[in-house]
Amino acid sequence: MQDILVAIKELEPSYKPSEDKIAKYIIENAAAVVELPINELAKACNTSEASIVRFCRTIGLKGFQELKIRIAASLSKQTRKLEGGITDYDNIVEVIQKIADFNKKAIDDTVSLLDADSINKAVEVLSNANKIDFYGVAASGIVAYDAMQKFLRINIPCTAYQDTHIQLTSAANLKKGDVAFGISYSGCTKEIVEAIKVAKEAGATTISLSKFGQFPLVKMADINLFVSSEEAMFRSAAIASRIAQLSVIDMLFILVARKKYNNVVNYLENTSQALSMRKIYK
Repeated sequence: MQDILVAIKELEPSYKPSEDKIAKYIIENAAAVVELPINELAKACNTSEASIVRFCRTIGLKGFQELKIRIAASLSKQTRKLEGGITDYDNIVEVIQKIADFNKKAIDDTVSLLDADSINKAVEVLSNANKIDFYGVAASGIVAYDAMQKFLRINIPCTAYQDTHIQLTSAANLKKGDVAFGISYSGCTKEIVEAIKVAKEAGATTISLSKFGQFPLVKMADINLFVSSEEAMFRSAAIASRIAQLSVIDMLFILVARKKYNNVVNYLENTSQALSMRKIYK
């Protein structure tokens, strides 16, 4: 079950003004909302009961009672919250701990957003793929390259392209039975959306890996996987989001390898042996 408080926060950029007021109040007063009747929540948000119901449907819930139940479940899982970002006053030990905490929280929140059915569908198509193209640029390009390195070890033909022209060239030559995997934390990277669009039109099954929400990449792909991270420190460095993306790739790799274990165990042994020959012994 997705953590509803995480989902509400991740969907923030897509809200209408009235929905944004409701979302902010819920995030800041989650424990109180569980105890409020709908009319009092509407009054607190300076909106109407109908707006509360519409907000519930916007975030994928049937109604207000389900919202309260899901918030209560979310609160019960919370242990502690991070105390802000890194400041000039933090010492080395504090910086180390904050980075570790942000990365851990990104992984925990990502797990709360992942849908088991979507993961299962992704594992199924990746397991049976004739070829996999991983597309990403900048930090997401590093994640794409990591994915290629893993899946090559179990002898699934795959490539990771960061050059956007080559992405489009390869996407145009994909066909049914191939998979195009687009990685973009924002879900709005124009080049990745275009590559996935071309791959889909060519007949390939398409998968997206992005932050939670209805973004262009999400709308284009056949299967959507979500990550969560609060890049509260240096967003351009893609710190926690990269860790969250890599964690999802690890999950997919292990699940595919497990599914094809009898076939891939020899490939893993062969690649391990080949790589061990590159080590320098003293």
